[in-house]
Amino acid sequence: VQLQASGGGLVQAGGSLRVSCAASGSFFSINAMGWYRQVPGNQRELVAIMSTGGRTDIVDSVKGRFTISRDYAKNTVYLQMDSLKPEDTAVYYCNADVTPRAGLPIRVYWGQGTLVTVSS
Repeated sequence: VQLQASGGGLVQAGGSLRVSCAASGSFFSINAMGWYRQVPGNQRELVAIMSTGGRTDIVDSVKGRFTISRDYAKNTVYLQMDSLKPEDTAVYYCNADVTPRAGLPIRVYWGQGTLVTVSS
């Protein structure tokens, strides 16, 4: 299973970006998909996650500004980031909980990370 993230870049404060992450390869099913972010020297933190049933969990610091969505047919998760702030600057990693074969335990996969830089 491979997760390919895209869509990062440089944006001014108050602007918007959308990052995408597509899963490919051979697997039985994808369960939750989500986004984490990491600033150098800090731990990776959860930003938003979405279950197969559509339930979402979003960290308080981005609620009302970031929206997570999924295209289940394309095995893709999106993170729409609006009203960006300099403190949102980080490498954003996508994450997927995957059932590789029916009856096997879930495995966690990570994308390669995409850099989001918000200038003040």
